[in-house]
Amino acid sequence: MTVARTMRNKAQTLKGKVTEELGRVTGSRRLKRQGRTDRVSGSLKQAAEKAGRAFRR
Repeated sequence: MTVARTMRNKAQTLKGKVTEELGRVTGSRRLKRQGRTDRVSGSLKQAAEKAGRAFRR
């Protein structure tokens, strides 16, 4: 289950990077903001999962 969560979080981060870059290329502030939100959200979820694993040991 943690592998699936990790992959989902990495996919969200990647999706955010792509969306943010698409927003930069097209000049769309909405896409940049949405991409940044996805990227940061995925990164925070990854960090939280990593911290949780560290405290389980």
